[in-house]
Amino acid sequence: MASTISYTTAQASELSDQLQSPEYVLLMRHTLAPGIGDPANYTLDDCKTQRNLSDEGRKQAVAVGNWLKKQGVQTANVHTSAWCRCKDTAELLRLGPATVEPALASFFDDMAQAKAQNQKLEKFIATQLKNKGKQALILVTHHVNIYEFMGENIASGDMVVAKVNSNGKMVAYKLIPRPN
Repeated sequence: MASTISYTTAQASELSDQLQSPEYVLLMRHTLAPGIGDPANYTLDDCKTQRNLSDEGRKQAVAVGNWLKKQGVQTANVHTSAWCRCKDTAELLRLGPATVEPALASFFDDMAQAKAQNQKLEKFIATQLKNKGKQALILVTHHVNIYEFMGENIASGDMVVAKVNSNGKMVAYKLIPRPN
């Protein structure tokens, strides 16, 4: 079980300083998309078939992006799940272009994939952190993915700053509730 990172975000540079290091990644659950799961017969190619962000969820994503900028994170290497609610959240952060990453895909429809999907996520994080330089790495994904990674449920729009080892496994974390 990972330990909790002890720090406060009182200093505007502390979070950005951590995210500039090769040991930290920020995972974020997409903002408010009312409901659970997706409708039957949804497809990733058609947002109209999926559960999507509400107007409030869109406002939340903009607010999170603004908050991150106030913390000193002006740009980031942003990766997202292929689901529209995650892509929209990532784009509304306005921290840089968002790249779809299969390792962030939800396995809600097949929970037996949890361990394998988490291994893909850890491998992706390890690869990204080796080459990221001082650019913050932000991953927008789903509650099931974050739960499998850190062992805790988080609310829509909440973030986790995770300290990871060279294999992408979390060794400590700090939960950051979604700022208003």
